[in-house]
Amino acid sequence: MAPPPLLLLKDIRLTFGGHPLLDGAEIAVSAGERLGLVGRNGSGKSTLLKIAAGLVEADDGSRFVQPGATIRYLPQEPDLSGFATTRAYVEAGLAPGDDGHRAVYLLESLGLTGDEDPKTLSGGEGRRAALARTLAPEPDILLLDEPTNHLDLPAIEWLEAELRSSRSALVLISHDRRFLENLTRATLWLDRGRTRKLDRGFGAFEAWRDETLAQEELDRHKLDRQIEREKDWLRYGVTARRKRNMGRMRALDDLRAKRKSQRGPQGSVRLTVSEGETSGALVIEAKTVSKAFDGRTIVSDFSTRIARGDRIGLVGANGAGKTTLLNLLTGALAPDSGVVRVGSNVEIATLDQKRASLDPSTTLRDALTHGRGDTVEVGGQTKHVVSYMKDFLFGPEQAGSPLSALSGGERGRLLLARALAQPSNLLVLDEPTNDLDLETLDLLQEMIADYPGTVILVSHDRDFLDRTVNAVIASEGQGRWQDYAGGYADMAAQRGRGVDARPSAKGEAKPKSAGAGQPAAAAPKRKLSFKDQHALDTLPARIETLEGEIAKLAAKLADPQLYAKDPKAFARTSDDLAKAEAEKAASEERWLELEMLREELAG
Repeated sequence: MAPPPLLLLKDIRLTFGGHPLLDGAEIAVSAGERLGLVGRNGSGKSTLLKIAAGLVEADDGSRFVQPGATIRYLPQEPDLSGFATTRAYVEAGLAPGDDGHRAVYLLESLGLTGDEDPKTLSGGEGRRAALARTLAPEPDILLLDEPTNHLDLPAIEWLEAELRSSRSALVLISHDRRFLENLTRATLWLDRGRTRKLDRGFGAFEAWRDETLAQEELDRHKLDRQIEREKDWLRYGVTARRKRNMGRMRALDDLRAKRKSQRGPQGSVRLTVSEGETSGALVIEAKTVSKAFDGRTIVSDFSTRIARGDRIGLVGANGAGKTTLLNLLTGALAPDSGVVRVGSNVEIATLDQKRASLDPSTTLRDALTHGRGDTVEVGGQTKHVVSYMKDFLFGPEQAGSPLSALSGGERGRLLLARALAQPSNLLVLDEPTNDLDLETLDLLQEMIADYPGTVILVSHDRDFLDRTVNAVIASEGQGRWQDYAGGYADMAAQRGRGVDARPSAKGEAKPKSAGAGQPAAAAPKRKLSFKDQHALDTLPARIETLEGEIAKLAAKLADPQLYAKDPKAFARTSDDLAKAEAEKAASEERWLELEMLREELAG
């Protein structure tokens, strides 16, 4: 008999503004579960996660948490107010008996010292502090709502490795396909208020979802045909004219009620781009371009040529200078030295990363029409603004709403609508994937593939880069940038690694040379980092635990009846055994490396 779940939500119902947001949703989280929670923007994923965390009460349904089970929740917008430092904020999330050193390790791993004042943090830094607070207690269940938001590629890949090695069960909301594919072993689809579970990771989800929707469409078509047959019988059937067969009429009413109650899939975004005139063959040429701010070199002697039809991705850690390089290439920023030449007849449409172009007091209608009438010209055709709004999943009633009332996903769709309505032959997209759901990302990828002009984009989404670009310009550190053919995976294969984290300002400072007659400063004595020392102290206990798990799994597989009784349980147990053995081998190798290093440094 399977053990009871650590967390169980059953028949959850919640209504907002008369509309059922959740209508019988369910979640069951067992020990070690790796569950991806997916669905359209506005489908209620974040609300369901808050109900699971105990922060929101449902109108109906039940919530059960196994006595003693610990749960930690990462919100999309963490609140750090009331704390003097980031370390105080993280340590406040620890329970008695939790390892305080882990809080320091997580802060350091995420590029923070622990001494930062929360009032001065950027959105990305606040997000990193919240991640450290959530992960530090090593709870039984982690509920993570968009954990990769505002994180750069090095931080995303670090977080992925940290969660992969964690023993906590995981319920994850994310728009990052690669992140979901690498971490999930089951997928929960929230659609039209209800949940459906696929006992496979996100990599298998989209094909399963499409098959499910196609079958629903077929069932609706069959039901429509059945209703038409019954209506035809009512009009022309001899029995109907003579006897008015009330039973059959009630059956028709039931069919109509059933068809009316069926909620079709949510609408889809329709992306149409306004094409400008064809640009020249050469779109941008940069020769030995350099740029520095406050004594720090952002771009150093960089040269490149971008031709018509190229799809270029700019990648690097936060602070590496991606937006600066983007502005240099498009002529929005003048270089300190070197030359940037923009080709003939180039018309640029830009998607602003910081949403700075949105005035919160402007209405949705005026934002799309620029305050000029009720029509938008898209792709050479004039459309009413309400019709264009519907293409991006906005309701007619939102036309007069101020932009301050929009969610993050809605603001992202609005900026896309504005950028795509502008005639262009060069699309410049700075973090276009922020706050977009997976279906909208699919359509954006298709639009980029079909766009006849040139595309330059900045993104931390590895899967999006692999699907859209044919060349990558990557930060190599100290202002150096390098061209690579292919997508992000191709770049990583050529470099032998992904994007590097940007060194801190302290790490970038160059040592002063010794003056004449002065001895050079002695090299600082090497020592184990906090992370290495922590691993050296904790790995023996972890190896011992893994040995116990391996023995239990091997004993379970030794049962000759297991495969015959439950082939799926046999396959899961075999998979768990292989993973435990691989983790034990890696842990033993890592401990040996660290122990040899410790002895070398001690000697």
